[in-house]
Amino acid sequence: MRFLHHLIYEYKKGVRDFILCTLSGESEDKVKFKLERNAIKYEIRKLDNGNINVFFGKDECMRVANKICINKPLNLLSPEEDFILGILLGYSISEQCSRYCKRRNIRNKEKEYV
Repeated sequence: MRFLHHLIYEYKKGVRDFILCTLSGESEDKVKFKLERNAIKYEIRKLDNGNINVFFGKDECMRVANKICINKPLNLLSPEEDFILGILLGYSISEQCSRYCKRRNIRNKEKEYV
């Protein structure tokens, strides 16, 4: 729960607009209470192993995430959906581009840029 408190702090300070964290399923009620108490929009998805994925953040980010990834297992995301989720989560753009290229099997020398 300490980790969740830190993520909420970062969200409220504007460091992050959208967050995904995986927590123990036993903490679900505490997570809901804390996010609702802070008036933060969230979605919780139960995982097969008993853990939960907690998505929370700004309304516009939640809308996009709901459209692309919240309702399916993350390992089933298309390369495009995975890219969008990574960008929403604030991951390095160049790292996300590299990840996308690997998932799409795009070779480094496929096209030369001038």
